[in-house]
Amino acid sequence: MSRTTAILVITLTALAALLSGCSANTPPVDTVGTVAFATPLKIPPIAESVTDATGRRTVDLTAEEGESRFTTGTTTETAGFDGPYLGPTIVADRGDHVRIRVHNALDEPTTVHWHGMHLPAKADGGPHQPIDPGDDWAPEWTVDQPAGTLWYHPHPHGETAHQVGRGMAGMFIVREEAEAALPLPREYGVDDVPVIVQDVRFDDDGGFATDGGDYVGPLGDTLLVNGTVGPRFEATTDVVRLRLLNASPARVYRFALDDGRDLALVATDGGLLDAPFATRSVQLSPGERAEVLVRLAAGETVRMQSHGVDLGGDGSNGSNGAADRFDVLELVASDTLRTAGTVPATLVPVQRLDDLDATAERRFVLDGKQINQQKMDPSRIDEVVTVGSTEVWNVRNNMAQPHSFHVHDVQFQMLTVEGAPPPPELAGWKDTILLRPNSDYRLIMRFDDYADPEIPYMYHCHLLVHEDEGMMGQFVVVESGDEPAVPDRHGGHGG
Repeated sequence: MSRTTAILVITLTALAALLSGCSANTPPVDTVGTVAFATPLKIPPIAESVTDATGRRTVDLTAEEGESRFTTGTTTETAGFDGPYLGPTIVADRGDHVRIRVHNALDEPTTVHWHGMHLPAKADGGPHQPIDPGDDWAPEWTVDQPAGTLWYHPHPHGETAHQVGRGMAGMFIVREEAEAALPLPREYGVDDVPVIVQDVRFDDDGGFATDGGDYVGPLGDTLLVNGTVGPRFEATTDVVRLRLLNASPARVYRFALDDGRDLALVATDGGLLDAPFATRSVQLSPGERAEVLVRLAAGETVRMQSHGVDLGGDGSNGSNGAADRFDVLELVASDTLRTAGTVPATLVPVQRLDDLDATAERRFVLDGKQINQQKMDPSRIDEVVTVGSTEVWNVRNNMAQPHSFHVHDVQFQMLTVEGAPPPPELAGWKDTILLRPNSDYRLIMRFDDYADPEIPYMYHCHLLVHEDEGMMGQFVVVESGDEPAVPDRHGGHGG
């Protein structure tokens, strides 16, 4: 080969790698067809609760370290709630008054944030509410929002990626009468299945490797689903409801079935859609959730995979493993299947917020590791919201790399994406959204209650390394005419 030809080959190889979303030295991860699917899918237990004479339900959680065996012959140092990895699924009905007593048995401070939950700021569990080693925190609130798939995870400033990456996460399912009246699968672990997806990379000793990575932080080459490598779920019903949660620190997934059949998307972050949306794939950035129905025939096997991630832009950015492909989960249908119900034609009407009712508009520009040219400062309140108001938040990703945007306390609706109406999969209630490069998003949200001038909520990028490095701001909700208090830089339990 001549020197000129060799240079041309190297140049074309590098260009192809760049366009495929990886560097020339880092080929895409591809596990499709290589996963044995030999291990039954673990189903997190439902958290036990005790109801007192006043009707208050108390759940106890312990944040603890442990060891987990993901593959034969090796153990991995991990962390979880009430166990060595992940945590139990908390289930509550709308109207329940819940008290969750968290004990920190770690050797470092932590917090517990109830992601997607509408609740008082003193119960939110943000970075300003640390739980020191050996201490307890017992927030309580009345669950008052539609049925949905939420989750909980640590939120300590600067350490969120580390703690979530070790396994500290769990699902929180809210139920209500409107959802219960629909012919949807809802037998937990049987036809209503949690699917918590995380990517990890093991070092030579079987530990979680945390080195390397690009702008978004380290990415894994192995998937854990509910803490299971190569998971197989044996279905006994003809329709299965999968509650998908992207609990990875950085990776975006596009979930689809290997034979190209439709998924029926019935819910996103904040609850049910107006009607099921038939789609061949569902894309989730970190923190996002979706509920999908899969129809099965007796005796068949179908695999869920992730590939073809759409991060927007011109495809030339190398972030977030856009070209990576994974086998995720195998669904094996029994030879005889019980009927779980039909896919309903309509679900629950989504009450649309009107931008004509908005009393304030705000603008947030994500650039570098900053929002509005500022990094997180625990002693600074960035935005002050009046309780009872409807607001429009204009959010822009000003970079050639993807970001995400999560707002605590409220669920929002998408008004426009790049000036156009949102696609059907973004038409419901959301609390987290992928921000494609150099794109504008117009969100509308209502702050119905829970005024507190002293304790802030957060908004931030949910790529956890970005959050840890300061891509986060604080807002308080106050009564009309009130002023925010100066936050305590050292934080506090807040209740």
